[in-house]
Amino acid sequence: MSQLQQLRKGSTPLLILSIVATENMYGYQIMRELERRSEGYFTMTAALLYPALHQLEADGLAESEWQAGQGKRRRKYYTITSKGRQVLAENQSDWQTFLENLFKTLRSSARIQEEKI
Repeated sequence: MSQLQQLRKGSTPLLILSIVATENMYGYQIMRELERRSEGYFTMTAALLYPALHQLEADGLAESEWQAGQGKRRRKYYTITSKGRQVLAENQSDWQTFLENLFKTLRSSARIQEEKI
């Protein structure tokens, strides 16, 4: 698994929580909203989404409820819990700090390489 794939995998719970923090959604909606918000950069398959949602529920960060959708079809809607909101806020801050320092380090390395040329 590449480093980028590992980062994406590690960010999956945070991305899902950020989506369901705005409104209750069912799985397919979550996948489409993630794709929309990221302008197509993040795409998620059901095989990745549903295990992540089940883990978020097991961890008490999200909860679900079956609701009647359009017509007679029932859908499982997911929402963030108060614990999930707290974890989301903490993780957003941690990721922000991580990314700022990552880019600072990368820019420094690029400047050093340019000076050597």
